[in-house]
Amino acid sequence: MTGALLLQRSGPTESVIYVETGRVVLGVLGSGAANGSVEHQVGLVDGPAWLEATAGVLNLPGALDAVAQTPVQFRRVPLPEFRACLEIREPALQSILLDMAKAHRQQTELTVSRLAKDAEARCAEWLLSHAEASDKGGCSVHLQQRKRAIAAQLGIAPETLSRVLRHLRELRLISGSGRIVDLVDPIGLRTLAGPSAPCQCGAV
Repeated sequence: MTGALLLQRSGPTESVIYVETGRVVLGVLGSGAANGSVEHQVGLVDGPAWLEATAGVLNLPGALDAVAQTPVQFRRVPLPEFRACLEIREPALQSILLDMAKAHRQQTELTVSRLAKDAEARCAEWLLSHAEASDKGGCSVHLQQRKRAIAAQLGIAPETLSRVLRHLRELRLISGSGRIVDLVDPIGLRTLAGPSAPCQCGAV
């Protein structure tokens, strides 16, 4: 059925869908989710093709919403059956497939993060994911890359990154203006970034 929700982002992966015919939109649902409205489109899948198979390969929840754009014929392959097919392949082939799936997943998550979050939320998430325990017992981030490179990862201009960091200092969420950024309030950063944002130093 056109407009049918085939996959829901962050939902458990119990099966992997193989689209036999039809077109499916991949992206992030908007406020009109009940009507199958994709607010941010990431890509299209035309059958015959696997739908978000990366989640099945990595045994992770789905990273994207999937909505039928046309009438679609598909079949669901239970996850244990799908993974059993992978495990009988040559170890070298399994390794290549796993590496490709990890790279694809990272790129997808970065794309979704850019679509669904504003610049401050992306920056807060980046700081939390790069945080390390400091000698003072808190969390800090060592900026080993130039700000231009960090801004490119976040999909924002370098000037925007500087403005966001300045605002985070004004909010007393971070401190420091050199290569070391101290996370004064990791919990506040988590609130800004979203509950799924990781913190490598384990402060939140």
